Amino acid sequence: MVPVTIGCDRREGAVMAEFEYGPAEFLVARFDGDRPSEGVVRAIAELLDTGTIRLLDLVIVRRHDDGRVEIIEPEELGDDLGLADLPVEASGLAAEEDAEQIAELLEPGSTGAILVLEHLWARRLSSRFFESGGVVLLSERIPAPVVNAVAADAYDELDTAES
Repeated sequence: MVPVTIGCDRREGAVMAEFEYGPAEFLVARFDGDRPSEGVVRAIAELLDTGTIRLLDLVIVRRHDDGRVEIIEPEELGDDLGLADLPVEASGLAAEEDAEQIAELLEPGSTGAILVLEHLWARRLSSRFFESGGVVLLSERIPAPVVNAVAADAYDELDTAES
């Protein structure tokens, strides 16, 4: 069971809950070549440094040109990118079966990064929902390209309507 701290707020007599982990996102990114770029590693490090996310797990999956699949832990890639320096808080959440399924999606000569991310704002919000007797019934992430395309279309429609 995941640790939960429950206490009592003396001012209001309300139950408070602080989850050890909040909702986690299983994110897979594909890269041409054998590893993510330095820019990707820097972006993850910045999000960690600002307390925006917590990196729960990170696994690299490589499909070689001959179709062979390799599952790689970050420290096995060497230190030139700094992947081994990223703090992984709950290694093992992305199982070998997950990596094998992701490998099926990769084209030969490409690499996938499996990141299990905890959005720290969501942990706090989930705790507040729980202490008020609520639960999240649905959470769905809309990919950034879709959000931007829909927003651009809406802006164009609004601009056309005003003309």
